[in-house]
Amino acid sequence: MKNENVKNVVNAALCLALCMVLPFLTGQIPQIGSALSPMHIPVLICGFICGWPYGLVIGFIAPLLRFMLFGMPPVFPTGIAMAFELAAYGTATGILYKKLPKTISGIYISLIGSMLTGRIVWGIAMTVIAGVSQAQFSFQAFLAGAFLNAVPGIICHLILVPVIIIALQKAHVIGYEHYSPARPDSLN
Repeated sequence: MKNENVKNVVNAALCLALCMVLPFLTGQIPQIGSALSPMHIPVLICGFICGWPYGLVIGFIAPLLRFMLFGMPPVFPTGIAMAFELAAYGTATGILYKKLPKTISGIYISLIGSMLTGRIVWGIAMTVIAGVSQAQFSFQAFLAGAFLNAVPGIICHLILVPVIIIALQKAHVIGYEHYSPARPDSLN
């Protein structure tokens, strides 16, 4: 148990470090760099490999720490709403992955469920922030911010995160206990 906690802390710290670095790489891509949502990837992975408590903490502190270190994302309203969104991503991914079979479909269900949960939490956070700050945040702004403008990031996450999780499963780094060669959905 003690070794598992140390492993989770180290993996969570690695995910937090990736949250700090990845935006520098995608920021160099004009028009879609920020739409790829690079901070979301390590938070989602953290939920998968470390569990929901670590995913929640890393997700919440990543945008706030990145603002304190590099001045991006702007803390209000983006950073605050993003902190709640990423916390929801890490939490939902960790919970769903623990409950579902460790198959390809289980990975995708965990990922898609957490992405939807995070976007809903982001919308709620933006609504509260807009109410407090007297800013405008409509349902159309929610749809645009959570789905329409996020298409490059959604596609990126749906491709990269499962590949990474499957590779970690095959390396026996994370949950592989439901593996069965006889199952067509099994990770072979």
